[in-house]
Amino acid sequence: MRVAVFGATGVVGRALVPVLAAEAHEVVAVSRRPPKEGANDAVSWVAADVTDPFAVSRALDDVDVVYYLVHSLGSKDFAARMAATAGVHQIVYLGGLGDDDPNLSPHLRSRRETGERLSDGPVPVTTLRAAMVVGRESAAFETILALVDRLPAMVCPRWVTSPTQPIALGDAVRYLAGVCGLDAALAETLDVGGPEVMTYREMIERIARLRGKHPAIVEVPVLSPRLSSYWLNLVTPVQASVARPLIEGLRNATIARDDRIRTLVPFPLTPFDDAAREALREQ
Repeated sequence: MRVAVFGATGVVGRALVPVLAAEAHEVVAVSRRPPKEGANDAVSWVAADVTDPFAVSRALDDVDVVYYLVHSLGSKDFAARMAATAGVHQIVYLGGLGDDDPNLSPHLRSRRETGERLSDGPVPVTTLRAAMVVGRESAAFETILALVDRLPAMVCPRWVTSPTQPIALGDAVRYLAGVCGLDAALAETLDVGGPEVMTYREMIERIARLRGKHPAIVEVPVLSPRLSSYWLNLVTPVQASVARPLIEGLRNATIARDDRIRTLVPFPLTPFDDAAREALREQ
Protein backbone atom coordinates (compact mmCIF):
# COMPACT_ATOMS: atom_id res chain seq x y z
CA MET A 1 0.00 0.00 0.00
CA ARG A 2 1.26 3.52 -0.77
CA VAL A 3 1.06 5.69 2.35
CA ALA A 4 1.74 9.41 2.80
CA VAL A 5 2.74 10.77 6.22
CA PHE A 6 2.23 14.53 6.68
CA GLY A 7 4.31 15.82 9.61
CA ALA A 8 6.91 13.12 9.06
CA THR A 9 9.67 15.02 10.89
CA GLY A 10 7.64 15.49 14.08
CA VAL A 11 8.01 13.34 17.19
CA VAL A 12 5.32 10.84 16.14
CA GLY A 13 6.03 11.05 12.42
CA ARG A 14 9.72 10.16 12.81
CA ALA A 15 8.77 7.06 14.76
CA LEU A 16 5.88 6.08 12.47
CA VAL A 17 7.64 6.28 9.08
CA PRO A 18 10.11 3.39 9.66
CA VAL A 19 7.37 1.21 11.19
CA LEU A 20 5.16 1.64 8.12
CA ALA A 21 8.14 0.95 5.87
CA ALA A 22 8.97 -2.21 7.85
CA GLU A 23 5.40 -3.41 7.25
CA ALA A 24 6.08 -3.35 3.50
CA HIS A 25 4.21 -0.13 2.77
CA GLU A 26 5.59 2.29 0.22
CA VAL A 27 5.95 5.45 2.32
CA VAL A 28 5.90 9.06 1.14
CA ALA A 29 7.22 11.14 4.04
CA VAL A 30 5.97 14.73 3.75
CA SER A 31 7.43 17.72 5.59
CA ARG A 32 8.15 21.38 4.97
CA ARG A 33 11.84 20.63 5.56
CA PRO A 34 12.70 17.02 4.78
CA PRO A 35 16.00 15.70 6.14
CA LYS A 36 18.92 15.49 3.74
CA GLU A 37 19.54 11.86 4.57
CA GLY A 38 17.50 8.83 5.56
CA ALA A 39 15.74 7.87 2.32
CA ASN A 40 15.61 4.20 1.34
CA ASP A 41 13.74 2.08 -1.19
CA ALA A 42 10.57 2.10 0.92
CA VAL A 43 10.62 5.79 1.94
CA SER A 44 10.67 8.84 -0.32
CA TRP A 45 10.76 12.36 1.11
CA VAL A 46 8.67 15.19 -0.33
CA ALA A 47 8.84 18.87 0.62
CA ALA A 48 5.31 20.24 0.96
CA ASP A 49 3.32 22.69 3.09
CA VAL A 50 -0.26 21.68 3.95
CA THR A 51 -1.42 25.19 2.96
CA ASP A 52 -0.08 24.74 -0.60
CA PRO A 53 -2.64 22.82 -2.70
CA PHE A 54 -0.20 22.11 -5.53
CA ALA A 55 2.45 20.68 -3.21
CA VAL A 56 -0.16 18.58 -1.38
CA SER A 57 -1.51 17.28 -4.68
CA ARG A 58 1.98 16.16 -5.77
CA ALA A 59 2.58 14.41 -2.45
CA LEU A 60 -0.69 12.47 -2.77
CA ASP A 61 -0.01 11.04 -6.21
CA ASP A 62 -1.21 7.37 -6.22
CA VAL A 63 -1.48 7.35 -2.40
CA ASP A 64 -3.94 4.96 -0.71
CA VAL A 65 -3.74 6.12 2.93
CA VAL A 66 -2.81 9.54 4.34
CA TYR A 67 -1.51 10.06 7.88
CA TYR A 68 -2.18 13.62 8.99
CA LEU A 69 0.00 14.46 11.99
CA VAL A 70 -0.18 18.23 11.52
CA HIS A 71 -2.14 20.69 13.66
CA SER A 72 -2.74 23.72 11.50
CA LEU A 73 -3.76 26.03 14.37
CA GLY A 74 -6.62 27.57 12.44
CA SER A 75 -4.86 28.04 9.10
CA LYS A 76 -6.36 26.69 5.91
CA ASP A 77 -5.12 23.34 4.68
CA PHE A 78 -5.98 21.36 1.60
CA ALA A 79 -5.35 17.78 2.69
CA ALA A 80 -9.00 16.65 2.71
CA ARG A 81 -9.83 18.31 -0.60
CA MET A 82 -6.72 17.02 -2.36
CA ALA A 83 -7.15 13.53 -0.86
CA ALA A 84 -10.60 13.28 -2.41
CA THR A 85 -9.41 14.28 -5.87
CA ALA A 86 -6.36 12.00 -5.62
CA GLY A 87 -8.44 8.90 -4.89
CA VAL A 88 -7.17 8.36 -1.33
CA HIS A 89 -9.11 5.63 0.52
CA GLN A 90 -8.42 6.64 4.15
CA ILE A 91 -7.12 9.54 6.22
CA VAL A 92 -5.67 8.79 9.65
CA TYR A 93 -5.58 11.79 12.00
CA LEU A 94 -3.94 12.00 15.42
CA GLY A 95 -6.14 14.23 17.58
CA GLY A 96 -6.30 14.94 21.30
CA LEU A 97 -8.20 13.33 24.15
CA GLY A 98 -10.49 15.73 25.95
CA ASP A 99 -11.57 17.57 22.81
CA ASP A 100 -15.23 16.83 23.58
CA ASP A 101 -15.08 19.03 26.68
CA PRO A 102 -17.30 22.16 26.25
CA ASN A 103 -14.61 24.32 27.93
CA LEU A 104 -11.78 23.47 25.58
CA SER A 105 -8.48 25.29 25.59
CA PRO A 106 -7.61 27.02 22.28
CA HIS A 107 -4.97 24.36 21.60
CA LEU A 108 -7.37 21.43 21.99
CA ARG A 109 -10.05 23.34 20.09
CA SER A 110 -7.69 23.80 17.14
CA ARG A 111 -6.95 20.08 17.12
CA ARG A 112 -10.67 19.27 17.11
CA GLU A 113 -11.30 21.76 14.30
CA THR A 114 -8.52 20.22 12.22
CA GLY A 115 -10.15 16.83 12.58
CA GLU A 116 -13.54 18.29 11.65
CA ARG A 117 -12.13 19.89 8.49
CA LEU A 118 -10.64 16.57 7.44
CA SER A 119 -13.94 14.79 8.10
CA ASP A 120 -15.85 17.30 5.96
CA GLY A 121 -14.49 15.62 2.82
CA PRO A 122 -15.68 12.37 1.23
CA VAL A 123 -12.62 10.34 2.30
CA PRO A 124 -13.24 8.27 5.48
CA VAL A 125 -11.22 9.61 8.41
CA THR A 126 -9.90 7.46 11.24
CA THR A 127 -9.25 9.74 14.22
CA LEU A 128 -7.10 8.46 17.05
CA ARG A 129 -7.29 10.68 20.14
CA ALA A 130 -4.32 10.62 22.51
CA ALA A 131 -3.21 12.47 25.62
CA MET A 132 0.47 13.13 26.33
CA VAL A 133 2.84 10.99 24.27
CA VAL A 134 5.73 9.77 26.42
CA GLY A 135 8.80 9.93 24.23
CA ARG A 136 11.97 11.80 23.49
CA GLU A 137 11.33 15.38 22.28
CA SER A 138 7.62 15.24 23.12
CA ALA A 139 7.00 18.81 24.29
CA ALA A 140 4.93 17.83 27.33
CA PHE A 141 7.32 15.08 28.44
CA GLU A 142 10.40 17.26 27.94
CA THR A 143 8.77 20.07 29.94
CA ILE A 144 8.07 17.80 32.90
CA LEU A 145 11.59 16.38 32.70
CA ALA A 146 13.10 19.87 32.69
CA LEU A 147 11.07 20.84 35.76
CA VAL A 148 12.25 17.72 37.59
CA ASP A 149 15.89 18.21 36.65
CA ARG A 150 16.11 21.93 37.34
CA LEU A 151 13.91 22.62 40.35
CA PRO A 152 14.22 21.15 43.86
CA ALA A 153 10.82 22.73 44.58
CA MET A 154 8.08 24.04 42.34
CA VAL A 155 4.90 26.09 42.68
CA CYS A 156 2.23 24.60 40.44
CA PRO A 157 -1.30 25.68 39.46
CA ARG A 158 -4.34 23.49 39.97
CA TRP A 159 -3.85 21.74 36.63
CA VAL A 160 -1.36 19.39 38.28
CA THR A 161 -4.39 17.54 39.70
CA SER A 162 -6.04 17.07 36.28
CA PRO A 163 -6.37 13.39 35.36
CA THR A 164 -4.64 12.19 32.22
CA GLN A 165 -3.78 8.92 30.48
CA PRO A 166 -0.34 9.22 28.87
CA ILE A 167 0.69 6.75 26.20
CA ALA A 168 4.14 5.47 25.22
CA LEU A 169 5.37 6.75 21.87
CA GLY A 170 5.85 3.18 20.65
CA ASP A 171 2.27 2.26 21.59
CA ALA A 172 0.83 5.33 19.84
CA VAL A 173 2.78 4.41 16.71
CA ARG A 174 1.62 0.81 16.93
CA TYR A 175 -2.00 1.94 17.03
CA LEU A 176 -1.48 4.34 14.13
CA ALA A 177 0.16 1.68 11.99
CA GLY A 178 -2.46 -0.86 13.01
CA VAL A 179 -5.42 1.08 11.60
CA CYS A 180 -3.80 1.52 8.18
CA GLY A 181 -6.31 0.15 5.69
CA LEU A 182 -8.38 -1.40 8.48
CA ASP A 183 -12.01 -1.44 7.34
CA ALA A 184 -13.38 -1.53 10.90
CA ALA A 185 -11.57 1.73 11.68
CA LEU A 186 -12.87 3.74 8.71
CA ALA A 187 -14.86 6.86 9.71
CA GLU A 188 -14.29 6.07 13.40
CA THR A 189 -13.01 8.17 16.31
CA LEU A 190 -11.01 5.97 18.67
CA ASP A 191 -9.46 6.84 22.03
CA VAL A 192 -5.91 5.63 22.61
CA GLY A 193 -4.33 5.75 26.04
CA GLY A 194 -1.78 3.99 28.14
CA PRO A 195 -2.64 1.46 30.84
CA GLU A 196 -2.67 4.01 33.70
CA VAL A 197 -4.70 7.10 34.59
CA MET A 198 -2.81 9.58 36.77
CA THR A 199 -2.55 13.27 37.58
CA TYR A 200 0.21 15.49 36.23
CA ARG A 201 1.55 15.73 39.77
CA GLU A 202 1.87 11.94 39.91
CA MET A 203 3.65 12.03 36.57
CA ILE A 204 6.12 14.62 37.87
CA GLU A 205 6.75 12.58 41.02
CA ARG A 206 7.25 9.32 39.13
CA ILE A 207 9.68 10.85 36.64
CA ALA A 208 11.50 12.42 39.60
CA ARG A 209 11.90 9.01 41.23
CA LEU A 210 13.39 7.64 38.01
CA ARG A 211 15.89 10.53 38.12
CA GLY A 212 16.64 9.95 41.80
CA LYS A 213 15.07 13.25 42.82
CA HIS A 214 12.39 14.27 45.32
CA PRO A 215 11.09 17.77 44.43
CA ALA A 216 8.73 19.58 46.78
CA ILE A 217 5.49 20.51 44.99
CA VAL A 218 3.27 23.32 46.26
CA GLU A 219 -0.13 23.77 44.63
CA VAL A 220 -1.63 27.26 44.45
CA PRO A 221 -5.25 28.08 43.50
CA VAL A 222 -4.47 30.95 41.13
CA LEU A 223 -1.76 30.86 38.49
CA SER A 224 -2.95 31.86 35.02
CA PRO A 225 -1.81 30.07 31.85
CA ARG A 226 -0.01 33.26 30.82
CA LEU A 227 1.96 33.47 34.07
CA SER A 228 2.57 29.73 34.02
CA SER A 229 3.94 29.92 30.47
CA TYR A 230 6.31 32.74 31.43
CA TRP A 231 7.46 30.70 34.42
CA LEU A 232 8.10 27.65 32.24
CA ASN A 233 9.97 29.86 29.79
CA LEU A 234 12.32 30.85 32.61
CA VAL A 235 13.00 27.40 34.03
CA THR A 236 12.69 25.05 31.03
CA PRO A 237 13.80 25.02 27.37
CA VAL A 238 10.17 25.47 26.28
CA GLN A 239 9.36 28.90 24.84
CA ALA A 240 6.39 30.76 26.32
CA SER A 241 4.62 30.68 22.95
CA VAL A 242 4.75 26.87 23.08
CA ALA A 243 4.21 26.54 26.83
CA ARG A 244 1.01 28.58 27.01
CA PRO A 245 -1.15 26.40 24.69
CA LEU A 246 0.39 23.34 26.32
CA ILE A 247 -0.59 24.52 29.81
CA GLU A 248 -4.05 25.64 28.71
CA GLY A 249 -4.64 22.12 27.41
CA LEU A 250 -3.60 20.58 30.73
CA ARG A 251 -6.64 22.01 32.49
CA ASN A 252 -8.87 19.54 30.60
CA ALA A 253 -9.16 15.92 31.71
CA THR A 254 -7.61 13.73 29.01
CA ILE A 255 -8.85 10.19 29.59
CA ALA A 256 -9.87 7.48 27.12
CA ARG A 257 -13.63 7.03 27.29
CA ASP A 258 -13.91 3.93 25.10
CA ASP A 259 -11.54 1.02 24.52
CA ARG A 260 -12.63 -0.28 21.10
CA ILE A 261 -9.10 0.23 19.77
CA ARG A 262 -7.91 -2.48 22.18
CA THR A 263 -9.97 -5.03 20.22
CA LEU A 264 -9.16 -3.66 16.76
CA VAL A 265 -5.40 -3.46 17.37
CA PRO A 266 -4.64 -5.74 20.34
CA PHE A 267 -1.26 -5.73 22.08
CA PRO A 268 0.01 -5.31 25.67
CA LEU A 269 0.36 -1.64 26.59
CA THR A 270 3.58 -0.19 27.99
CA PRO A 271 3.45 0.93 31.66
CA PHE A 272 4.23 4.61 32.24
CA ASP A 273 7.49 4.02 34.11
CA ASP A 274 8.80 1.76 31.31
CA ALA A 275 7.84 4.34 28.68
CA ALA A 276 9.59 7.08 30.66
CA ARG A 277 12.72 4.95 31.11
CA GLU A 278 12.84 4.33 27.37
CA ALA A 279 12.51 8.05 26.64
CA LEU A 280 15.26 8.85 29.16
CA ARG A 281 17.59 6.26 27.59
CA GLU A 282 17.20 7.93 24.19
CA GLN A 283 18.33 11.34 25.45
